[in-house]
Amino acid sequence: MKLIELHILQSFPVSCLNRDDVGSPKPAVFGVVNRARISSQALKRPIRLALQELSPALFAGERSKLIIVPLADRIEKKEVGREQALALARDVGTYLATLDDKAAAKGVEKVKTLMFLSPAELDSIAARLAEAAKAASIVAPEAAESASPKKKKTDGTLDVSKLVAKACADVGLKDAADIALFGRMVANDHSITVEGAAMFSHALSTHKADNDLDFYTAVDDRQKEDPTVSEEDRSGSGMMGTLEFASAVYYRYAALNLDQLFYQTDREGKPSANLDCLNGAEQLATRHKIVDAFIRATLMAVPGARKNSMNANTLPCYVVGIYKSTGQPVQLVNAFDPPVFVRGGLSATSSREMLLHRAQMNRIFCLVEDEAVATGFLQPKPDLEPDRTERKLEEDMIPRHLTLDEFCKRLTSHVL
Repeated sequence: MKLIELHILQSFPVSCLNRDDVGSPKPAVFGVVNRARISSQALKRPIRLALQELSPALFAGERSKLIIVPLADRIEKKEVGREQALALARDVGTYLATLDDKAAAKGVEKVKTLMFLSPAELDSIAARLAEAAKAASIVAPEAAESASPKKKKTDGTLDVSKLVAKACADVGLKDAADIALFGRMVANDHSITVEGAAMFSHALSTHKADNDLDFYTAVDDRQKEDPTVSEEDRSGSGMMGTLEFASAVYYRYAALNLDQLFYQTDREGKPSANLDCLNGAEQLATRHKIVDAFIRATLMAVPGARKNSMNANTLPCYVVGIYKSTGQPVQLVNAFDPPVFVRGGLSATSSREMLLHRAQMNRIFCLVEDEAVATGFLQPKPDLEPDRTERKLEEDMIPRHLTLDEFCKRLTSHVL
C-alpha cells in the first residue's frame, strides 16, 4: 500500500469545535484520563469544503437528499417533457434510495438518504435516461410488477438500474475527487459504492483536559426604560448563561491510500482505483493537484462551530509528513499514553514524545519510510536532559523542516 501520512499537532485555545447532544465539547478517556476530542466527521466536513474552495472543478461532489429536481432539470434539457423527466428522476431516487413521501406531500421532491453524486455523474445519468426514453425502451407492466423491491419503479416505464450503474461507470469521478477521497455508500447498488481513499482519526488532546464553563451576560441597552424591570435590577444584565469549552493541544492523524486513489487493479488486472479515469502521463499534473489540495486542506481547515463567539482558528504547530511505498497506516497516538506534562510547553513536549515514539516504532517493528519531512512553526530539538539521555532523540530522527509549499511538493512528488 502506497501511503502519504500526516501526523499533526495543533493547539486550540478556548473552543468548542465539536459538540455533543447537549452542546458540550466532546470528550474521550484515553490513557486513564479525560481528553478533549474532535471527531473525524467534524474534521472531514471542513476539509471537504476547503477542497471545493481550492479546486472547485476537481472537487465538485455534492451530498444531498434533494437530488430529484436537479436530475429532472438535466433530463428536461435533453428534450424530454417535464412530467416525464420528473418521473424518470423519481425512478432514480427510488432505485438509489427511497422517495420521501412526507416531503412530497408538502411539495418537496427528495429522498430519505443522503446521496453523494458529482455533476458529471448526474449529467451522464440524465443523458442515458433521456436516450432510453426517446428510444421507447419500455418495460412491460407485468415485468415491472414482478421486479424485486430494489428494482421496482415509480412509473413502471424504464428499468433504471443498469442505466444508472453504467452511466456512473462510464464517466468516472473525474470531477469528484472528493467522492474518491471520502467515499460513498449506496445500499441498493454496490457497484457505485466508493470506498474512500482518505483515512482520518479522531483528534485527541495529548494531555489531560477537562471541559470548563464560560459564564456570560448580555446587556439590554434600553433596560433603564423598561417599567417591567424593578429599579434595583435595571443596572443588571438582560440575560445570562453558560457555555462549555475546552483548550488543548491535539494530535490528529490523516492518511491517503494512493493505491486506492490512483493505482489499484482488480484480480484480472483491470484498473479499479477510485480515480483510474485520471491515470496516464497526461493527467500527472491533475493527480499532483489533487494530492496537494488534500494535504493543504487537511492542515488548514478548522471546524466552524462557534467561530464567531470563540474563534479558535489556528494553524498546526508541528506536522510530520511521511511517504511509504509499502506498509500499512500507523498512528502515533500512543506516544501520549501516558499524557504529557508541561516541560517546556505542551506543544514542544508533545512533539518530542511523538518523534520519540515514531523512532521506537520504526526500530522495533522495522517500519520503512521512504521519506519523512516536517512543517509548522515549531522546530523540536533532541531531548538532552541528563536523566533522560537513554531516551534522547538523535538528529536523524527529526525530519527535515520545510515551508508548507516545500512540504507539499516533497510529498506530492511521490505521486507518479
